[in-house]
Amino acid sequence: EMAASGVLMTTITYNAAVSACEKGGGWTDALHLLKEMEAKRVEMNAITYSAAISACQKAGEWIRALQLVAKMTTVQVEMDVVTYGAAVSACEKGGAWTHALQLFREMVVNSVETNAITCNAAVSAC
Repeated sequence: EMAASGVLMTTITYNAAVSACEKGGGWTDALHLLKEMEAKRVEMNAITYSAAISACQKAGEWIRALQLVAKMTTVQVEMDVVTYGAAVSACEKGGAWTHALQLFREMVVNSVETNAITCNAAVSAC
């Protein structure tokens, strides 16, 4: 709709749209936007993926969240504390404690500074 109304769709505008989907509980819409970005060759960054992973986390779609983490590795987008936090929280919500701890360990190995959100989610997953 935004593109049809003449809005230039850039990484920033897509990130805003994916974030709105996350806040509104539209995880499928968020994933659709990622596919659209890929098709239109719009650059995706950690903000894009973090919002989509968070949307999946809120919907209890932890496997999809992990698929997005894997995609980030494939396309060489570096995960940050927000991305790790969303992914660990998704695993926690899904009862996937081994994956949550694996992500937390990866975070430490990659020298990404942990925060209360990631620490609490990792502990709660157990």
